Amino acid sequence: MLTLEPLLEAVRSGVERAGWILSGLQKTTSHEFEGRWAGESTRSAYLFFHRDDLPDSVSVEAFLDETTRGLRGNLSLVLEGPRLGRLGGVRDVIRRVAAAARETLPAPDRSPVSVKLTLSGLSGGPEEAETQIRLKLLIPQAGVERGASAVSALCAEGVAAFEALLECPEVAELLPPVIE
Repeated sequence: MLTLEPLLEAVRSGVERAGWILSGLQKTTSHEFEGRWAGESTRSAYLFFHRDDLPDSVSVEAFLDETTRGLRGNLSLVLEGPRLGRLGGVRDVIRRVAAAARETLPAPDRSPVSVKLTLSGLSGGPEEAETQIRLKLLIPQAGVERGASAVSALCAEGVAAFEALLECPEVAELLPPVIE
């Protein structure tokens, strides 16, 4: 694969084969860079996936990038978590989620974990901040070089690992309660 489109189709195929539905696709091209990136151009794609049997607060996203240095990308499990007041200590959450990810994800050394906090207005206290937990799987360059079927298989395996991670108590407790 040498361009963005075959990479995009390989990622989409793997994620959809694992039972996720494409929710959105955005492509961008950037030409105006300064400094060390002057003269470069990039083409990027963002893919968004959901499953009807999971809460809206759970999604899978892919970011793919084509530059003069080649193709790269990542797949992310994104959880819109509880408000900070219900979440508990951020350090503890990162520690617990990272421990579950080490046991579940295929390449834990290439799987960053991040927690994003957003306070929507200045009148609310910090306990009202919305939380987002994101776990990434980097698509290795070697996988891209092996071709579309390798990338597709990697993405299907990654999404299956994300699903297993959702079953771990450390992650399941971050999901909204099931209303019956």
